[in-house]
Amino acid sequence: MGRLGLKGHFGGLAARLDGVFGADGVFAHDRLRFIDFVDDVEELLEEVAWQEGGDKKAADGFEEYMLRHYSG
Repeated sequence: MGRLGLKGHFGGLAARLDGVFGADGVFAHDRLRFIDFVDDVEELLEEVAWQEGGDKKAADGFEEYMLRHYSG
């Protein structure tokens, strides 16, 4: 992200994702519903798009794509 000039946008990302993944790197379904996680990530992407002067709609479709491909 730093090489793309986006490092400043993700300063709080680690804190927001703390506890979402276990020590083994597997998503912790018992701590957060996957749909809520995907919604949070989409909001982060919309925020970055807006801050970069783009359209928040650039992130539209992310949640639908993730749920269609990765939700059990």
